[in-house]
Amino acid sequence: MAAEHDLVIRGGRVVDGTGGPARTADVAVVGDRIVEVGHVEGRGRSELDADGALVTPGWVDVHAHYDGQATWDDHLAPSSWQGVTTVVMGNCGVGFAPVHEADRDRLIELMEGVEDIPGAALHEGLSWEWSTFADYLDFLDQRRRDIDLGAQFPHGAVRLHVMGERGAAREPATPDDIARMAELARQGVEAGALGFTTSRTLNHRTSRGEPTPTLLAEADELAGIAAALGAAGKGVLQVVSDFKDLDHEFATMRRMVAESGRPLSISIAQSPVVPETWRELLERISQANAEGLTMTGQVATRAIGLLLGLQCTLNPFMTAPRYREMADRPLAERVAQMRDPQVRAAILADIGDRQRGLIGGRLIHKWHLMYRLADPPDYEPDPSTCAQAVADREGRAPEDVVYDWVLSDDGRAFVYMPSLNYVDGNLDAVREMLLHPHTVPGLGDGGAHVGTISDGSFPTTLLAHFGRQRSRGDLLDVPFIVRSHTADTARTVGLHDRGVLAPGYKADVNVIDFDNLVVRRPTMAADLPAGGRRLLQRADGYLHTICNGTEIFTAGEPTGALPGRLVRGAQPGPTVASR
Repeated sequence: MAAEHDLVIRGGRVVDGTGGPARTADVAVVGDRIVEVGHVEGRGRSELDADGALVTPGWVDVHAHYDGQATWDDHLAPSSWQGVTTVVMGNCGVGFAPVHEADRDRLIELMEGVEDIPGAALHEGLSWEWSTFADYLDFLDQRRRDIDLGAQFPHGAVRLHVMGERGAAREPATPDDIARMAELARQGVEAGALGFTTSRTLNHRTSRGEPTPTLLAEADELAGIAAALGAAGKGVLQVVSDFKDLDHEFATMRRMVAESGRPLSISIAQSPVVPETWRELLERISQANAEGLTMTGQVATRAIGLLLGLQCTLNPFMTAPRYREMADRPLAERVAQMRDPQVRAAILADIGDRQRGLIGGRLIHKWHLMYRLADPPDYEPDPSTCAQAVADREGRAPEDVVYDWVLSDDGRAFVYMPSLNYVDGNLDAVREMLLHPHTVPGLGDGGAHVGTISDGSFPTTLLAHFGRQRSRGDLLDVPFIVRSHTADTARTVGLHDRGVLAPGYKADVNVIDFDNLVVRRPTMAADLPAGGRRLLQRADGYLHTICNGTEIFTAGEPTGALPGRLVRGAQPGPTVASR
């Protein structure tokens, strides 16, 4: 009998992305679309046995930073290794178009500083065969990749493009400046940008230490650009802010939505400095939605934490003069020297004297927040296992404990330091954020922070940890988890053609060994242009990942297929009726 379908996934436990309960069903695919879910009589040219496995839509990750990597790499790892089939980049107002030739270095410095992507890699990897945002999208469209990719129009780039040095210096935009930025943003969404993004946080600085050009942009500027998207009837808005003046900031965001009619999402996390502000933000988002203003909080699926280690951008001993003498030497040489008792004593003595300093006090010497990262990692570690607690029990200095940790595994070990969402020493706040009716999972930053953070695995953590593994608090229902990171995230950026397993939707599918799904410990690879290093992270349990009807990973290994496409603009939902 001739095959009726290109692919049939047989007998899996289907969680379809709608939030409905799991059911045993087959999934049939023709081309890049799902054509049938249920009992499929027809045969497929290819068939996958999913008996006992979880079958879900592919994850839709709306907060990534592949703006450089996507121009030179066919594989959007680590996201594609984590079951993600669509990523959206250009967040936080950083990107590489529009651009004047004279501003290229500035955009690299901005991306390097904000997103911790090596400048040398960007200088070598970026071809700069574009100037307008439309040119940039056309360049991206020439390359096939493993998963789908959407881009957003970045405020930092357009501010430099229009205002030059005044924009970099964060001077107020004139009405003419605003009109020009608004027109370029309109052209961007007309060319296929999914939306417009901006940053208003002091955490975002260039590699020279200068604040992002968009930090002080006034409400007239932001609302004027947003209104251009409203006039086009296209695009979403994305903002990250410190919310130091909560009333003023939220009023600005309300104005952006009110004057544009476009949806807006806000990055939300629990800060140890103001640990209850996230709840206030969510209350204001709920009120805005009740008044007809579409606003969504983007939240993380675990603590947002730094990785410290001898391979990383940061390590707890980097300020010690004795360590700085060897800092540029190969890892093996540094490890050998650091194991010398005299060197150890010198480094630890210096750290003991300096840990009240600016860098140490604020970041790399917070021993009470440091945890040894095992394999697989524990992303909800018990506070009794932090370096300070271990040191107290053993009668040692905490820096002495951490010294042993970073030297383990021949210097390839990592120390995990949760900096946001871990005020209470657990992930209860994260769970509460995820359950809010106006939030979606995001903030994984795939492609960014390559020497300090490895959060592209957020989607796997959401399903594995909150769906099965969690022992220090309540779980979440699997259908809710799946809907959150598929249909809900897709809808947030206007992609209504994916995120659900039903006829007419894109054939983006994960077949998962749920009982054995686990995130592995990150590793450091030197595979960026110019030999740049980056953190990568794999997962066990993804049996098959399918994008646009084509299998791209089998048992965690790439098939070599590159069916991924550039997604231009919002995509309508299917009109095909269920069979």
